Amino acid sequence: MARPLLRGRRPSAWSALVPVVALAAGLLFATSGRTAQGTDLRAGDITELRELIQDRNRLIGRQSDQLSDLQRQVERLTEQAASRNSDVAAAQSAGDAGALSAALVALTGPGVVITLDDAPPRPDGSLPVNARPDDVVIHQSDVQAVVNAVWAAAADGVAVMDQRLIATSAVRCVGNTLLLQGRTYSPPFVIAAIGDAAAVRAQLDASPQVAVFQQAVEDFGLTFEVREVRELTLPAYDGVPDLDFASAR
Repeated sequence: MARPLLRGRRPSAWSALVPVVALAAGLLFATSGRTAQGTDLRAGDITELRELIQDRNRLIGRQSDQLSDLQRQVERLTEQAASRNSDVAAAQSAGDAGALSAALVALTGPGVVITLDDAPPRPDGSLPVNARPDDVVIHQSDVQAVVNAVWAAAADGVAVMDQRLIATSAVRCVGNTLLLQGRTYSPPFVIAAIGDAAAVRAQLDASPQVAVFQQAVEDFGLTFEVREVRELTLPAYDGVPDLDFASAR
């Protein structure tokens, strides 16, 4: 079934460059062969990249623990200072008033849980009819389309996987791996939102980008599940909000 837009496909004009690409590829293969001197460069590069990602994740985990410890110390010292200084107490009260809208505290309420996942592999390893490898995996555009629709439904809070989103959060994917606020995730991707479930469904139905994804779900067997939940809890944002502009009053 034809779709109005394309997910992960290159424009047809690319076919005109095939001879040029073939020539360039030949030069690269020859250069790679001389450099490798009979060894497998690709396998080594993939292994090193995998180890680099694992090391980076471990480092981020340690730094996150350190950040949590420091935040607790700051909160403790702020409480002590506020008990002795009225100006500090007033500033603390003002900060607490904006913590909810800034996603700096956990939030509980009714909402929806949305799951996006790659198409399950076939026993023989084949692809669905008229499908390419890109067609059977979740793309950044799919996750972003759903997140945008949820925000458009005036959700009180949104989390992707175990990460609370704020105004500066960016959803990025490399292949079918999600990069979010310094951490990496593999599908299935879970988006949780607190808000009016009917409004969320209406915005998902109204989104042209989500419609493209839904067509891929029908054509190639990807997962797109929207489940209403009477009560769910979103964690507080545990990073440091980035400020590009600020003004003193």
